[in-house]
Amino acid sequence: MRHLSLTWFLAGWLGWGLAWAQAPIRGFPADQWKSQHEREEKASAIAQPDRIAGYLRHISEKPHHAGSPGDKAVVEYLVKQFKDWGLDVRVETFQTLIPYPTTRSLEMTAPFRFKAQLQETALPEDPFTNQSGQLPTFNAYSASGDVTGPLVYVNYGMPEDYAFLKSQGISVQGKIAIARYGKGWRGTKVKLAYSNGAVGCLLYSDPRDDGFFRGDAYPNGPMRPSQGVQRGSIVDMAIYPGDPLTPGWASEPGAKRLSREEAKVLPKIPAMPISWADAKPLLEQLSGPVAPGAWRGALPITYHLGPGPAVAHLKADFDWSIRPVQNVIVTIP
Repeated sequence: MRHLSLTWFLAGWLGWGLAWAQAPIRGFPADQWKSQHEREEKASAIAQPDRIAGYLRHISEKPHHAGSPGDKAVVEYLVKQFKDWGLDVRVETFQTLIPYPTTRSLEMTAPFRFKAQLQETALPEDPFTNQSGQLPTFNAYSASGDVTGPLVYVNYGMPEDYAFLKSQGISVQGKIAIARYGKGWRGTKVKLAYSNGAVGCLLYSDPRDDGFFRGDAYPNGPMRPSQGVQRGSIVDMAIYPGDPLTPGWASEPGAKRLSREEAKVLPKIPAMPISWADAKPLLEQLSGPVAPGAWRGALPITYHLGPGPAVAHLKADFDWSIRPVQNVIVTIP
């Protein structure tokens, strides 16, 4: 029986190998599939994982956000590497609007005072979580502002969510919307909060969508921990991507630029991303109707819609400087 099983195994393995060698590759005629598979296998064998890991470690081991000295150091490293390999290299430099946060604060002023931490926890087992020079958590291109208002929970902050709130007689006019990440682009959430009359918008990661409900949280697994925050831009990229001040043309040194007031993609209200640990005290102080089942996350609270009695005070300001961004262009002759 063992001999027969081995025979069947070898036959199956050889059959699989033959099938793989003859597997279709889009763009190649059938009589070239086998030779193309062989070429790809040969190319894959050239790569040295340890060497690639070294390159990635060098590029990523220090903070290097856009427009920073760390970003410039990465560019210089890449240029040197590519030149050492005998490739043609050039660097394109652009001058773009890249705001860095200067003021971030969030507190609940009623029914009692609570000050949000707005900081991710440093972990002893991950020294990268405690590096100096990191930007704090923020949503890039949020409007500067100092606003106070009752909180309203808007679920994912999508059009259907506002339609449901309206059907319940709940308005976000003059209030601060708190939405969970997911189901849509973060910039759309802020834009819809503004178009529905909100004066500010908070975005948080609910553990049902990105946290312990899905699996082990970092550092024991890949899911977002209690103080983890999703950063990211909130420009209205559906209108146009890239530098908000140079729509349709390159943001080169000396190029004409719109004013911030003229840029159609910049949000009109302050927005801030927060962790679920910072969101929980706010959400559990909401009253009003109990949220429908599809709106409930995984926090150990009863999800209410509001508005209030939780009142939030949100303040955000930025250094709205034009900063250099560089592209490394490599030509393989």
